Amino acid sequence: MFGLGAAQYYVTLALTIAALALEVFALVHALKTRPDAFVAAGKRTKNFWLAVTGVATLLGFISLGGGLGFLAIIGIVAAGVYLADVRPAVETVQGRGTGSHQGPYGPW
Repeated sequence: MFGLGAAQYYVTLALTIAALALEVFALVHALKTRPDAFVAAGKRTKNFWLAVTGVATLLGFISLGGGLGFLAIIGIVAAGVYLADVRPAVETVQGRGTGSHQGPYGPW
């Protein structure tokens, strides 16, 4: 019988794996980005963001075991900040971003 507890376990496992994939993606992007792009974009240094995304990935990996709750959330937030703020800025500096921050009603 497929009970509610089993369903919750599999949903939690799927979300944890998705979060780990997000954290790994952020770490790999930080590894592949030129060091000068971080400074040119005004986003601290490459080593700083490697440490942040590395710790986020470590917390995500450890949370696969089912523990850490709050610390896993901190890892997700750290990777999210990198992907939402730092990645677009360094992509623009490297000439890979759009460079125009257009919303539905104009620039923002």
